Amino acid sequence: MSYPRPVLVVDYGAQYAQLIARRVREARVYSEIVPHSMPVAGLLAKRPAAIILSGGPASVYEPGAPQVDPALFAAGVPVLGICYGFQAMAVALGGTAEHTGRREFGGTPLTRRPGESVLLASLPAELDVWMSHGDSVTAAPPGFVVTAGSSGAPVAAFEDRARRLAGLQFHPEVAHTAYGQQMLARFLHDLAGIAPEWTSASIIDEQVAAIRARVGDKRAICGLSGGVDSAVAAALVHRAIGDQLTCVFVDHGLLRSGEAEQVEKDYVAATGIALRVVDAADRFLDALSGVTDPEQKRKIIGREFIRAFEHAARDLDAEQHVDFLVQGTLYPDVVESGGGTGTANIKSHHNVGGLPDDLQFDLVEPLRTLFKDEVRTIGSALGLPDEIVWRHPFPGPGLAIRVIGEVDRDRLAILRAADLIARAELTAAGLDRTVWQFPVVLLADVRSVGVQGDGRSYGHPVVLRPVASDDAMTADWSRLPYDVIARISTRITNEVPEVNRVVLDVTSKPPGTIEWE
Repeated sequence: MSYPRPVLVVDYGAQYAQLIARRVREARVYSEIVPHSMPVAGLLAKRPAAIILSGGPASVYEPGAPQVDPALFAAGVPVLGICYGFQAMAVALGGTAEHTGRREFGGTPLTRRPGESVLLASLPAELDVWMSHGDSVTAAPPGFVVTAGSSGAPVAAFEDRARRLAGLQFHPEVAHTAYGQQMLARFLHDLAGIAPEWTSASIIDEQVAAIRARVGDKRAICGLSGGVDSAVAAALVHRAIGDQLTCVFVDHGLLRSGEAEQVEKDYVAATGIALRVVDAADRFLDALSGVTDPEQKRKIIGREFIRAFEHAARDLDAEQHVDFLVQGTLYPDVVESGGGTGTANIKSHHNVGGLPDDLQFDLVEPLRTLFKDEVRTIGSALGLPDEIVWRHPFPGPGLAIRVIGEVDRDRLAILRAADLIARAELTAAGLDRTVWQFPVVLLADVRSVGVQGDGRSYGHPVVLRPVASDDAMTADWSRLPYDVIARISTRITNEVPEVNRVVLDVTSKPPGTIEWE
């Protein structure tokens, strides 16, 4: 793989490590996340263009707290320390950090010091930044110039331009820090001297070359789910090997209105990919009959998916031998699983287990180094329709876990009708890209009294669950305009006769999850 030299984000347990890596990429520089336990020799073996030390929950002086090996700073690699990384960097280089009792959390006024600074040059003398610290650096290491301070952290930023080292007590990666992205870009481009060359075009070119070199003249299959990850992964592999790739779409009958047709028609028309469709709706619904427990639903759907996919894969292999399986694994999946590799497993967050032992393929994961927003950019560059590229994340078990209670055709039809209205109104309001996900949930085992026409009704409630998030690890409910919510509610209760009540879920994650089951 001919990736550029990476900027390594050393993770000290920060909630923002992935966000730092994403912000680096937004500055058009390639980044990777590595654990703080990696020794300096391991870090340097990756030939980093620069290193960023993340924040973390520990106190730099407490027993067992992760430390920074001073040898890192003698290697000539540019380093930026953030929050805990800033404090650990200061201590390792001969400065001091103390528990002063002057904690700062949240928005905090920062004062830029007079004098030369690469990261803060020409920025306002006073600006708001996002702090989250109990300890503070009280003395900068020898050779460093203090460039900013706050009331609780007199040493809130420092730089050693000669050695290309810098540190920030606050978090430049979060949106709450004014000019934070500009500060990161200045570290990367100006202090570290890294050219901004990480683009969608370079990613596509690099991956196409790598896939061709690996696959050669052999064949590959890809399981299409209808989601953006598998769609972009397949399109990228198809760009590399053309008709050596066949996609398998297992239609389990649990997708939303129009989505199966979108895969079968729009996606194929846009890419020219050979598609094998497995109509397994009856099989899935028969297996789900009488089941109400959500975990049992997931296991049944996972089992039936593997059986259907296995059958299609064996048929394809019998026609012409298949060596490779394409998966839409993303970088957060890799980081959260510890970066392990192994034999082919359908992605665990799709709630589907591994393939049988006698059905082995070599994995091709062309999106393994990318975040979701980068995947969408690649999808657009590959010419995929916006309806696929900007599709909201959707659970592998589909509508089965948005029907609370037993799943059958009638209940799925009710939910599809309500969901289609909600999506249509969100699109009409121009809010598709401001909402991360918009589950519509049918409380199938609940009925409520209502008034429709001149009589009482006894219908199902529907729950609207619009959420805002960057990565689905945390989320907040989306504050949709009241008139949009009102239109959705009115249309659902008018056009879906089985529903007489629409409610809005205003729970954040945590404590709630995005999906109800």
